[in-house]
Amino acid sequence: MNRFLLVLVGGGLGSVLRYATTLAAVRFISPTFPFGTLIVNLAGCFLIGFVHGLATLTTRISPETRLFLTTGVMGGMTTYSSFNYESLFMLEQGQTVLAVVYIVAMLVGCVVAGLLGTYGARAMVASG
Repeated sequence: MNRFLLVLVGGGLGSVLRYATTLAAVRFISPTFPFGTLIVNLAGCFLIGFVHGLATLTTRISPETRLFLTTGVMGGMTTYSSFNYESLFMLEQGQTVLAVVYIVAMLVGCVVAGLLGTYGARAMVASG
């Protein structure tokens, strides 16, 4: 399959996942904090780390599948622009403490999620 088509289809799927996660977070967790964006970015960082770990340690993931999952699905799902918009909105509304909590949770959480994904892939490969 054409590499551009893989990214297109994966990106569309990731965008739908992001939208569905945001709607679910507003409904089931809270409409007052952008949990949906936090969730998709943490999950996306974990999954990118996991796919990267598998792809670099094994031949279980083809280059095409890696492109579909990372650049396509995770690229469409993760939302730095939404993160930026929501952070700026909180700051403009005078919610400085909430904005700082959100920014720190996103930045630290996403790095930790990426590391956990990578180490999870390594552990899976090592165990057979």
